[in-house]
Amino acid sequence: MNDHQMISYQHRFHKALDYIESHLEEKLSLAQLSRVAHLSKYHFHRQFAALFGLNIFMYIKLSRVKRASYQLAFRHEIKVIDIALANGYQSSEAFSRAFKVAVGQSPSNFRKNPNWEAWHEKHQLIKNLRNNRMERKHQSFKVKTMMFNEIKVACLEHRGAPEKLGNTIRQFINWRKDNRLPPSKGRTFNLVFDEPDTTKAEDYRFDLCAAVTSNIAKNDYGVINKNIPGGRCAVLRHIGTDDNIGVVVSYLYSDWLEQSGEALRDFPLFFERVSFFPDVAECEMVTDVYLPIE
Repeated sequence: MNDHQMISYQHRFHKALDYIESHLEEKLSLAQLSRVAHLSKYHFHRQFAALFGLNIFMYIKLSRVKRASYQLAFRHEIKVIDIALANGYQSSEAFSRAFKVAVGQSPSNFRKNPNWEAWHEKHQLIKNLRNNRMERKHQSFKVKTMMFNEIKVACLEHRGAPEKLGNTIRQFINWRKDNRLPPSKGRTFNLVFDEPDTTKAEDYRFDLCAAVTSNIAKNDYGVINKNIPGGRCAVLRHIGTDDNIGVVVSYLYSDWLEQSGEALRDFPLFFERVSFFPDVAECEMVTDVYLPIE
């Protein structure tokens, strides 16, 4: 198989992955997914496992559990039964049993006090698969340069293990709700100081930010005032899950920076969240990655 044939072959499986992530509420069969991929239903499941190292039904299960986890933790207005139905379960009892086996907590306990460390350990399989998938997309990366205008933000600083970031996100969402500042009314940014895979847990830094028009008052949430300064940036739009956004970041710092001859500015990499999971499927998430340059 030559390179062109291999890319075409892999693309068929990527279509199936996108279909799964966009149809988690439906009953998904091998026959259905093989039709999406234009591959034989008699061989599709073995080809999938050979390519990605993971059984396709395990991938579906983990994808459903991940979306349900985010809905439980970050969308408290959604009832547990509605989360169960939205993720392909016929009853809250069936959902509760499957969720507890997968995560180690019942849905209600996870909603109250999620154990993110255990959750990340379970999720590593699907993250590895998505990173493997993303490595093959370098040729389609399109970087542009632009002037970014200075913007005032309300900021909640996360300091500590990246596995505990979910707790900080919950806190920031609660602050935004209390201050009537949903993403539709204030652009959402992240300041990305450190690489989670190479930074000691206690040293990891990641800021959650929302655009504001005036300074915010002192509050019990720990949200403070900051500015994202204006200046030139290289921008790459990432469409898909955060599980492989590190591949995009690595490309900017290695291939693109070397080929462009640009110099870095004294401000960290930052993201703008354009659309959010679990409100959209993971394959439909949109994140603009900004690299500040001179």
